[in-house]
Amino acid sequence: MGGNSLIISNELILSAIKASFTKMNPFKLITNPVIFIVALGALITTLIMITHFFSQDNKEALFSLQISLWLWFTVLFANFAEAIAEGRGKAQAENLRQTRKDTQAKRLNKQSNEYEIVSASTLLKGDKVVIVAGEIIPADGTVIEGMASIDESAITGESAPVIRESGGDRSAVTGGTTVLSDKIVVLVTAEPGKSFLDKMIALVEGAERKKTPNEIALNILLIALTIVFLLSVFTLKPFALFQNLNVSLVVLIALLVCLIPTTIGGLLSAIGIAGMDRVLQRNVLAMSGRAVEAAGDVDVLLLDKTGTITVGNRMASEFIPAEGVTVEELARASLIASSFDDTPEGRSIVKLANELHFHYLIPKNSIAIPFTAETRMSGIDTTTETFRKGSLEAIIGWVRSLGGQVPKCVQENVIKISKLGGTPLAVAKGAQLLGVIYLKDIVKPGISARFMRIRAMGIRTVMITGDNKLTATAIAAEAGVDDFLSEAKPEDKLLLIKSLKKEGRMVAMSGDGTNDAPALAQADVGLSMNTGTQAAREAGNMIDLDSDPTKVIEIVEIGKQLLITRGALTTFSIANDVAKYFAIIPAIFIESVPRFEIFNIMHLETPYSAILSATIFNALIIIILVPLALRGVKYKPRNASSLLRYNLLVFGLGGIILPFIGIKIVDVIINSLNII
Repeated sequence: MGGNSLIISNELILSAIKASFTKMNPFKLITNPVIFIVALGALITTLIMITHFFSQDNKEALFSLQISLWLWFTVLFANFAEAIAEGRGKAQAENLRQTRKDTQAKRLNKQSNEYEIVSASTLLKGDKVVIVAGEIIPADGTVIEGMASIDESAITGESAPVIRESGGDRSAVTGGTTVLSDKIVVLVTAEPGKSFLDKMIALVEGAERKKTPNEIALNILLIALTIVFLLSVFTLKPFALFQNLNVSLVVLIALLVCLIPTTIGGLLSAIGIAGMDRVLQRNVLAMSGRAVEAAGDVDVLLLDKTGTITVGNRMASEFIPAEGVTVEELARASLIASSFDDTPEGRSIVKLANELHFHYLIPKNSIAIPFTAETRMSGIDTTTETFRKGSLEAIIGWVRSLGGQVPKCVQENVIKISKLGGTPLAVAKGAQLLGVIYLKDIVKPGISARFMRIRAMGIRTVMITGDNKLTATAIAAEAGVDDFLSEAKPEDKLLLIKSLKKEGRMVAMSGDGTNDAPALAQADVGLSMNTGTQAAREAGNMIDLDSDPTKVIEIVEIGKQLLITRGALTTFSIANDVAKYFAIIPAIFIESVPRFEIFNIMHLETPYSAILSATIFNALIIIILVPLALRGVKYKPRNASSLLRYNLLVFGLGGIILPFIGIKIVDVIINSLNII
């Protein structure tokens, strides 16, 4: 599923060609009013062509036939563009469907600890199942017992296994994935037919895709333009009769189809579907097209500090001894005190001491002293000595209880570390306070550059952290975020989002914990992690299958690319009508009013070839633009005025020049082949 390349296989093309014909159903066509008008025009010109054949008017019959064929091709090409976009999603859905096997499940009996073998399709929400190494997880759920390595490649496309364990924020498992090691007990959290995989298949197939507000607004604009051109074109008939001009209904229909926004009308649906597809290619499941589009309008991005801006847990980065104590003495004491500490911080202290080539063999019969919320310190008691590490207040209390003194320099070092945004851990050997360990949040490499890219998009970044203001200030400055919210509780995140939305801001955030769920639900774009809790996954409108919180930045870029692509092709569609005016209008009136020859600036050979050339180009341009609609216009961060200038220069001016060249080439080919 990974990758960004545009891959269209022969099989996909054949499937899309078949779908182009099935989409000719009037009840399907009417959902796209512009193309429906083209189909109606094709039907009328076909009927006129038949009457010309019966009346032996071969020249008019041949002209009507060719116009009819190209109008039908226009409808088919528009259907093809949509079918190609849908087909890519259906191909991915078929791969996903292969993972949804009707596996056997070991369901635990509610009255005993024994299990019975049942079909996975019969599992209900609330059932408990046992899964061991080598078995497929039969349904979505939460690990309530044990820990195991899980192969999620069937869902994420990533071969590296992940760890899932009971409790915490990494307990959610997905049906269709495989247990690689150990044994777990899973509580089923999904109803039959409503699993994560079922939703995923339905969404990628486009079965639940609804038009977004922006797309609806654009559709209304296209309908309005169509009505305006419809009235304008057919008022030409009475005008022509009044002036004794011969203007056939076929010519008027060709003019109408060429002037209404058929290009964007034919590509609009494909652009929206492709936007969701590009999100999926980055292993993110968007619950709706609305979520992808909203990402393009985001102007405030909320990011959790831990795991998003920083690498995760704080790491020991320096030993700062008290006056009269050597670094070696402090490092050895820190190493001993952390020997039985299996927390990430404890392991980082051992690692730092080893990197400085300090080692110590723990005596036998040593007693580990675990950390508790009451004592706020941990350590080890050997047969002859005691070692403790913990908060400054706790260690000071410990030292003084043993009759020791607190060096003034230690308190000064603690203040310095706090101002730098770090966490100080005091270390004591018996009644002697040896110094402090500097625990530091490690900012992710390259994150500052990414925030510069986001700022160039006009998006404000806000870091959310539970740390105190001093720590938050230091990390925010190092990472390069625009603002921060410190000492944040779940309700604080929610209040911040509500206040931003009251200001008219569009807000995006990422999260994975149950405490993030209210804020994820409130945000315009809520990216929840696949490894997160069930509450978080259900609250967000996007799920990152790779569980990378920084991916919210890419989602915003994809959303902006979707909006830019839609705007660029709309600009092109409206602009290319200019050339068609200069092709068809002179052709209609040139025989009766020779002065109209001055408007034939493309020097098209005959009125019939001019009208046919414009009609053919109008159909072909849809197919030519299909790859651009699927791939999207290349996105570069720029402000609104710069983007408008770019659109007008490239797609506006290009939309005028390209049809002049294209229509002239088609006209030359038509006349050289004596088609008309």
